Amino acid sequence: MNSSPSLAGRALLAVVLMIGFYLLAVAIAAGLLYLPYAEMTYAHRVHIKLALVCLVGALAILWAVLPRFDKFESPGPQVTREQHPRLFAELDGVAAAVHQTMPAEVYLVPDVNAWVMQRGGLMGFGSRRVMGLGLPLMRLLTRSQFRAVLAHEFGHYHGGDTQLGPWIYKTRGAIGRTLESLGDSWLQLPFLWYGKMFLRITHAISRRQEFVADELAARTIGSHALIGGLRTIHGVAPAYGAYWSNECAPVLIAGYRPPLTEGFHRFVQAAPIAAAITRQLDEELQTGKVDPYDTHPPLKERIAAVAHLPAGDPGSDDPPATTLLNEVAALENQLLATLVNPDLAGKLQPIAWGDVSALVYLPQWTALVQTNATALDGLTPETLSQHLPALKNLGKRLRTPAGETPDDDHAEGLAHAVIGAALAVLLVNQGGTADTTPGQTMQVKLAATAIAPFEILRSLADGKLTNDAWQTQCRDLGLHGKDLGKLVPPGNPNPAYPPPAS
Repeated sequence: MNSSPSLAGRALLAVVLMIGFYLLAVAIAAGLLYLPYAEMTYAHRVHIKLALVCLVGALAILWAVLPRFDKFESPGPQVTREQHPRLFAELDGVAAAVHQTMPAEVYLVPDVNAWVMQRGGLMGFGSRRVMGLGLPLMRLLTRSQFRAVLAHEFGHYHGGDTQLGPWIYKTRGAIGRTLESLGDSWLQLPFLWYGKMFLRITHAISRRQEFVADELAARTIGSHALIGGLRTIHGVAPAYGAYWSNECAPVLIAGYRPPLTEGFHRFVQAAPIAAAITRQLDEELQTGKVDPYDTHPPLKERIAAVAHLPAGDPGSDDPPATTLLNEVAALENQLLATLVNPDLAGKLQPIAWGDVSALVYLPQWTALVQTNATALDGLTPETLSQHLPALKNLGKRLRTPAGETPDDDHAEGLAHAVIGAALAVLLVNQGGTADTTPGQTMQVKLAATAIAPFEILRSLADGKLTNDAWQTQCRDLGLHGKDLGKLVPPGNPNPAYPPPAS
């Protein structure tokens, strides 16, 4: 693929835009400095306030646009050829296929993404090639899909995009600093106008670069693998934030370290999450909306642009891309050290996802029930439907894990949480097993029945669970007549389960 004309045009436009911004900045700064000089020279007077405003404005602009040296900070653990020979064999193969040299450094990052860039130096001069590979992404991509994604990233090197990148990014940074330094001043207006124009044009360039890199990847590896990789990235990337905050954070805060990549794999495969991903992908493929400030084209357009190219052959054996790595658990430890305090990360105790309910959540539920034992006193499972009309009033008598009383907006939500926790503790005390698989609705399995304790009140309120059916379940499971305020003896938060690590 000969991209020289495209590269020349993009490079010329990027240089023109960059020079235009700096000329604008210098011209405005020079004009500001000239005003008090002209007033003194021709009017033989100086307004001190005007002179100070001009001087401060000019210095602020000049300082903001002054190019900065690029200080690169490691985004995650660096992986080496000696530690991960299979990964680097894959990288070598793709680099050779697209006639590119290897990046100077390769890092694993905590993201559902892969990227390349030139880092270090000044405006790209003296920089080096750096590649980032998302460890969660590698668990979800097959090797052939991962190979296509690598070819796409090497395509940015091939097209010279990473050489243009420092100019574009540094100019964006200078515009941002200038706008910030000028605040709400009228001097901000020309830079605001130029900044919007610069973003629209350079983001259009970025979208074109993505198409070129996609084409190279599809021709080199195959369109089938590339399309599969693109669909996976677009589908699961929005889910990673929810996985991290809802599934990982509570376990880490409790002092444990679960298998992060394996947990994310389970999370996106869980029926509720998988259905949401499918809906989101379908909508994206149907609408294909383009925003002038997007740096990437819509998925619909990217797939259509390469669908006619050869599909390629992934082979009969196409395992997850993480099989290219050695000691994934150790890499996750190193990755955590970049996300949290390294000392804290070293103290985290390893835990399997199957043990999270017993070691993390059950002690928390038990403590919450114990905190609200007085308010729950006399409340039994079979009488829950009677309390639905006054649920907010009940919530106002409850306390959060921090011991605080809720306001009106959060009272009903706290009632759901406390009663759900009480039902979960009761079911476990009856011999049930809590299942907190990432992405799934929390359930307790008792005998042949699975109960979602935190959903009982909502199910009763909206009629999904009738009162008669709930009464039957309470009798069959031995919940009838159990006082939710007396589940936990004072000062004894369920000794059957060890407390969370400190």
